[in-house]
Amino acid sequence: MSRRFRLGLFALAGPGLAVVLLLGMHGLPAFGHFRGLYGVLANRLEPPLRHATDIVTALNFDLRAFDTLGEEFILFGSVSGVALLLRQLRDEHKDERNRDVADHRFADASDALRVTSLILIPLAFALGAYVVVHGQLTPGGGFQGGVVLAAGPIAILLAGRYFALKALAPAWALEALDSIGAGAYALIGLGGLIFASVYLQNFLPLGTPGKLLSAGTMPLNSLAVGIEVTGAFLLTWTEFLDQALIVERGAR
Repeated sequence: MSRRFRLGLFALAGPGLAVVLLLGMHGLPAFGHFRGLYGVLANRLEPPLRHATDIVTALNFDLRAFDTLGEEFILFGSVSGVALLLRQLRDEHKDERNRDVADHRFADASDALRVTSLILIPLAFALGAYVVVHGQLTPGGGFQGGVVLAAGPIAILLAGRYFALKALAPAWALEALDSIGAGAYALIGLGGLIFASVYLQNFLPLGTPGKLLSAGTMPLNSLAVGIEVTGAFLLTWTEFLDQALIVERGAR
């Protein structure tokens, strides 16, 4: 496709897209005048019916729990594709990388950066775990907490210890986390089918609103999502870091 053809295609499609966007924005309600009926109903019904005080988590794991299952497997499929595409590069250079585990340092990783990174690791783990297990109570949940949990091991990379990161989070363990998280969410839904006759229907006691053990199966769903997101993000990051290291060494 030539540059002239691309510019011509944009000249035809761009104005049409601009018109659609302007019409859509013109139809938006004024600031502070939200007209979302479903949002109002969810705010009124979810706390008494599901004992969840965070409506966003209740939406993800109750009202649209089946949609969330699809999002889970979209993430799982995307990360699996990345791993399959880059696996050959990783395996071809495994021996070379493992030989340098004890000696590898990033040139610009100062002592202060290493110490700060080591402090960040337990803090990221603690914050991520808190966000995951309190998703039904406060803003957060498995998606957000999983990213925070994945940032903990990445702090090892900032400390200049790339191969220590690979030793702490090997590819097989990250693949297992990704698979276990996705499978656990699907199996929790199967539990609803068995015990409540509806797939992904809550089948556990709702507990007391505002307590950690409340909202039925939502904490389990959030934990499953957190496990998958942690494994998926770490696997993706380390795969691309592997590739960057291979390209760097090939250029020497």
